[in-house]
Amino acid sequence: MVIKRVLLAAVLLLLALVAQVSVLGRLQLPGATPDLLLLVVVGLALVFGPMGGSLTGFAGGLLADLAPPSDHAIGRYALVLCLMGYAAGLFRAEPGRQRSVLVPLLVVGGSAVVSTLLYAMVGALVGDTAARHVGLPGLLLSAVLYDLLLAPFAVPAVMLLARRFAGDPMSGEVTGSGLGTIARYRTTRAASSVGPSRRKSFRGAKS
Repeated sequence: MVIKRVLLAAVLLLLALVAQVSVLGRLQLPGATPDLLLLVVVGLALVFGPMGGSLTGFAGGLLADLAPPSDHAIGRYALVLCLMGYAAGLFRAEPGRQRSVLVPLLVVGGSAVVSTLLYAMVGALVGDTAARHVGLPGLLLSAVLYDLLLAPFAVPAVMLLARRFAGDPMSGEVTGSGLGTIARYRTTRAASSVGPSRRKSFRGAKS
């Protein structure tokens, strides 16, 4: 299962990075650029949980740091997406329970705001003042708007793929160990329910 998760995350992150650099980055939209990589990290974190989300975010952010035409310090976006992946993973639904469809949208909106602020703060610490020249309020507004417009198409698709191909409990798949556990549980319950009746029958026959 771990290998499937790693392979799936690697493929989705690479596809998101290529689409973001070659397509979204060339649209010349006002304000921020739609962050498809962030949406993929959020979608995977909502399925994999905090640990998987943080590792996925770090890997995706590091790819973005190394991919041209990157013009910022290496590790800057990796730190931001690592924190976003961990935070989004905290909203993962427990096995057997379904959350509202609004939860992913709220997580995406919050992640867009926090990631933009963190990216600007880390940039200020290393001497990058680009956000100050562009205007932070405009970046925040455009980042939230673009990410929320893409979220209904990207996040559910990522979560569906993660649940189907990574064997997540929310997908309804039951592994062999799970079947064994259910079988043992049923056997134990059957034995406990049949035991008293057998003892009563034995006493009646003895008397």
